[in-house]
Amino acid sequence: MEQSPNLEEVLVELSAREPIFHRPEFGTTRADFERMAAEDFWEIGASGRRYTRAFVLDELEKRFAAPHEDVWGTSDFQCRRLGEQTYLLTYTLLQDRTRLTRRSTIWEQTGEGWKIVYHQGTIVQEA
Repeated sequence: MEQSPNLEEVLVELSAREPIFHRPEFGTTRADFERMAAEDFWEIGASGRRYTRAFVLDELEKRFAAPHEDVWGTSDFQCRRLGEQTYLLTYTLLQDRTRLTRRSTIWEQTGEGWKIVYHQGTIVQEA
């Protein structure tokens, strides 16, 4: 049986991938995003609305169709192992220097690499 990685190693790997879908080094095309998201991926946005994988992929395709400014900063990363190859990553995200949210992403390590299973953002402060 393959040994699970050290939690600190996972924290470093996953924090480098957040915020999800905002790291051009991991891809900017729909095909890239499809590879990142598990087949049953879904998310709850800061609005409290539930978004399906298909909806998120459609929105990402629109976002990356034209150049855009993407100003953000992350902090306060925490990682917890949920299962043999499943981890919860939480952190704080500051977008456009005004919108502060707490984020959580459930990640699964697969033979194809890291997959996003679930994501949620909650607004803490908005200017």
